[in-house]
Amino acid sequence: MRQVNMAICSLTHAHVRKYYQTLHDNAKLNWVAVSCADRAIADHFKTLGYGVPVYESTEEMLRAHPEIEGVVVASENSRHFEDMALCCKYGKDMLSMKVPTFDLTEYDRMIELVEKAGVLCQVELEMHYNPTARRALELAQSGAIGELVSFNATNITLSPVWAFPWQGVPEKSYGRRVPLRPGDARCRGGALSDHPHIFDMLRWITGSDYDYVFADAAENIRDIPEEDLLYVTGRMKNGCRFLLDPSWSRLEEKLERPGPGWERFPKRMEVNYSIVGTKGVIQADCFGPNVYFCGGPNDRYTIQYTYFDEWVGMMDEFCDCILHRRQPKINLQWHRRTVEAMVRCYESIASGQPVHLD
Repeated sequence: MRQVNMAICSLTHAHVRKYYQTLHDNAKLNWVAVSCADRAIADHFKTLGYGVPVYESTEEMLRAHPEIEGVVVASENSRHFEDMALCCKYGKDMLSMKVPTFDLTEYDRMIELVEKAGVLCQVELEMHYNPTARRALELAQSGAIGELVSFNATNITLSPVWAFPWQGVPEKSYGRRVPLRPGDARCRGGALSDHPHIFDMLRWITGSDYDYVFADAAENIRDIPEEDLLYVTGRMKNGCRFLLDPSWSRLEEKLERPGPGWERFPKRMEVNYSIVGTKGVIQADCFGPNVYFCGGPNDRYTIQYTYFDEWVGMMDEFCDCILHRRQPKINLQWHRRTVEAMVRCYESIASGQPVHLD
């Protein structure tokens, strides 16, 4: 099998660091270049020793390297359309960060651009490649616990806004400044916008789409201009009830670069499922295997994750899709319904009422 020529567009998304080692080590991939307009981030990347050329703009990179086939779009949410349009212009397949856009009209324009250009667009939802999540999905869909009755899931983390400031700017995270609800100084674009994974997995596990959502946000535990604590409940069209917690409820140190000691609570992330059926229950801790230790910068009891690196499986699928010209499992069209449900959650917070989906 030949190698696929890869590039990264921008280096500003919180997940982009996960790709460095994967693109460097995976024999299926040839890492050609990166683009980054932020001088400080670009200079830091150059110190990491990957030996990959860095360009100030994505267009400059694409012009200099026509051999590029796939591009990881790792910019802030508000830049995704611009970067994806460039990829379409130059005929490059792309892997978009987990939320292409919250503007559903813009989302439809993205779909139109991709289809017209004849390129592939996979959306980064790495939970599909987590072994525990995959096993829970297989068991639930096999009928092992009978008909699904309810789904309770957490996707709770610390907040990335200190290391990745754009996530604390509503115009960049959500795409525009929209008050969370009347009389509330906070805006959309916080924890909910960072955690599409359980919203997506709920659709896969139930094989259904959202009927209605009801969401509410608590008072913040941080001084940031967006929500950091919320709950979402509702029903799927097949009758399955759900309760989702996509909060930034793990406190963190305000570090410029994430690393050991970033978390105040030892476990920085918990993704847990409780899936109830008519014949049994599945309980899954997707990030259970860990090593705990005392580490810097504050000699605090902290954690080293030992789970399987989901980015390996995700990039393997992206590579296979490029080589065989097949649609990724999580493509733009599929993911749109997940993003729409998240937008309706914000509408529910604003109105204080359940919001039904078509």
